[in-house]
This record gives sequence, C-alpha cells and structure tokens, in this order.
Amino acid sequence: MGGGGYTWQINSEGALGSRGVEDIENQLARLRQRIAAIDGKFAARRGAESASVEAGLAPTRGARWFIEEWSHGEVVRNEFGEHFQTERLFGRHKHHGSADIGALAELPHDFLDVVGENEIPASPPERWAFLDTETTGLSGGTGTYAFLIGVGRITPEGFRVRQFLMREYVEEGSLLAALESHLADFDVLITYNGKSYDQPLLETRYRMAWRKPPFARLGHLDLLHGARRLWKLRLESCRLMELEQHILGFEREGDLPGELIPHVYFDYLRTREAHHLVPILHHNAIDILTLACLTAIVPAAFRRTDSESLSRAGVRRGEELAGIAKWLLSSNEHEQALALFKRAVEAGLPDALLFRSLWNVALLEKKLDRPQAALQVFTELAGCRNEYRGRALEELAKHYEHEESNAALALEFTEQAMRFEASAGLERRRARLTKRLSKAKSRRLL
Repeated sequence: MGGGGYTWQINSEGALGSRGVEDIENQLARLRQRIAAIDGKFAARRGAESASVEAGLAPTRGARWFIEEWSHGEVVRNEFGEHFQTERLFGRHKHHGSADIGALAELPHDFLDVVGENEIPASPPERWAFLDTETTGLSGGTGTYAFLIGVGRITPEGFRVRQFLMREYVEEGSLLAALESHLADFDVLITYNGKSYDQPLLETRYRMAWRKPPFARLGHLDLLHGARRLWKLRLESCRLMELEQHILGFEREGDLPGELIPHVYFDYLRTREAHHLVPILHHNAIDILTLACLTAIVPAAFRRTDSESLSRAGVRRGEELAGIAKWLLSSNEHEQALALFKRAVEAGLPDALLFRSLWNVALLEKKLDRPQAALQVFTELAGCRNEYRGRALEELAKHYEHEESNAALALEFTEQAMRFEASAGLERRRARLTKRLSKAKSRRLL
C-alpha cells in the first residue's frame, strides 16, 4: 500500500511487522522534521512582516508579496477596484540593437498607410499605441485572461511603455477601465498578430465584463503581415524575437520564454511571490519596444521601391527585394515588380528562390509583351535542373509554335517538357505539332 510516497510494510496476516513499525516511526520522524522546517521558515517570514508593519514599512501581507516592492509603479484605484501600473522610459538617445529610438518621433504622419491597406488614418507618431498582452493561455477563448497589458507610445523624451497588471482575477475590471481610458489618447493601434489574437481576446474580456470594447474607433495595423511579406523568404520564422535578433541585431540575455509566462503567472497566483512577475514585465516591455522599432522599418520598405529609397530603409538583401516584388506583383504593379525581381537576382538568392524569381521575371516579360526578353530567361531555366524546367520547356514550345512558326523546334521542346511534366495539354500539343509536320512533309513529297 502507498500513501504520499511513504511505504507501509504489512505481513501475510494483514498486520504490521516489527520492521514495518520501525520504518513508519523513522518516516514519521523525518516528516516531523520537514514540517518543523517549513513552520520555522514561515514563522521567520511572519516575524519579519510583523516587525515591518509595526515600523510602518510595509503592508500587513509582507513586502515580498507586493509587486510594487519589486517594480517601480503604483496601485491605481478607480470605480471598478484597483490594479497595478508601472511605466518605463527608453530614452531617445538610446538604441535598441541597430534601431535609433529617437528617430521614431520623426516618422511621417502617413507612414503606416502603405501596409495598412488604406485603413490607417494619417496621424502623428505620438498618437500611435503599440500594444501587447501577456495571457493565462496561448489558445485564447473565454477562459483566457490578459493579466498584463502593455501600451507603448512615442514621446519627445523617447519611448514609454505603460503596463497594466492584474495581480489577481478580481482586478480585471479596474485594469480594463484603465486601458480604455488610456487608449482614448491614441488614433492608431499597432500590434504583432494582434488582429488574430490580442484584440479578439481583449474584446472578449470587455464583453465578459459587460463593457463595450474600445477598439472600434482605432485604425489597427497588424505589423505581422507586412513583416512576413518582407522577410519570410529570408528567415525560417517571422516571430517577433527572431526579427529582433536577425533584423535589429538585438539579442536578449536571460529572457523568460513566452511559452512559460502563463505557468509563471499561475505560480505567482499560488505562492504570491511577486518577484516572479518582474521577468514578465521586462519581457513584455522589450516586445513592445521591438514592435515599435520594426514599425519604423517595415512600412519604409513598401512606401517607395526605387533603389535609393530601399537602400535608405535598409532593404538590400535579395530575399527582402524578392518579398517586396512579390507584394507588388499581387498588387498588379508589374513594372515595379519586374524591376525588383531582377534586382533580387543580382543581389544574390538561394537556389530555390533564385529559380522562382527567374520564373517570375520570365512571366512578367511575357505579360508585358517582351517575347525576346522572356525567351532568354525561359531558355536559361530550361537549360539546368530546377523545379521550373518542365514549365520553361513548355513555354519555349509555345513560343516557337506561335511566335516563330517553327513546328519542328516546338515539337522538340514539347517532347523534352513531357519527360519532366507530362500533361494532357502537352499530349495535345505534341499530337497537333506531329500532325502539322506530317502534312508539311506530304506536301513536299507531292
């Protein structure tokens, strides 16, 4: 039989043997020692707390239990109760990796519109709210709380991050009211994956509290989508911390991994050891600063796509140029897309992306009615091993059949293409060309 990790030894008649009694006594003795040690630890804590209270130094629950004792900030009270708030300034003279924090205040009022799908109103940078949440779960849903909400803003002194902390669930109403009041000072909300996660989660929390969410009047830019367009061809992941490291050149030391944050918060709720929350506050503040610094980069890459402007925006790598070219292509900006695909090829690309870009170049040259330019690129793709080889051979067959009226060469390219990618279309083309050549041969014999 087992209980709490202690083993009781029972003889064949169902009674405890002498050895079993001795073992139990030893185990109970060890257990009493552990309990005494725990009691001594908490007695010392209670004694220290009582002394602090008598001296007027701390509240009755003990200084170590209060986040305000571990972080600069204050308990804020409103009609819905109270919560904890803190604010941190990143001075304008500082850098975050390669990003100049002071330069954020100089961004144009219409800077965000190009990646905001014409839904972002022109507004000065000091009216932009950079928001990020830390939550009790990563999947969302009505049972997930945003226990920490950070809002960054650009100021003449630098970049300020105000954080709203729910020290226990009962403080949610106070926190939501304070966030609503704070957001009244802004016109634009900027998040990273916030349209899919942060905003819907917060809207759920407001509705659960029978309050109207404060987001409807704000233009919302989710920077994740622009970042993916720009960097997904270069980086395996476009997670915020990956961009922070690879784009800004900033590497965190001793940071708390995001996936552990809910567990740490639950541990705080269980133990009331408030010092566990300090790394979460730091993680959240750095996430928001990184979001702001990336906001100064991503829209700049899409605002003007000439060589000089892109170079000033720090966009020089082939993968980044190809990413912008792909975005221009989806917007039917064919000439600009073609120019950027060519520049991307010249800048250097991994093989898979190189052949994809060459394929886009060839298709665009053909679409823009430049058959000879397209022919040159299709020939290049047809001459080496790559995933577009079969399609390039088919395009050569089309060209020589329709543009050059050279059925023999068209048939040769068709048969080569069929060795790579057989299809019903190629079968019909081969049959048509074979029949045409047969008729031509018959006429010559006559």
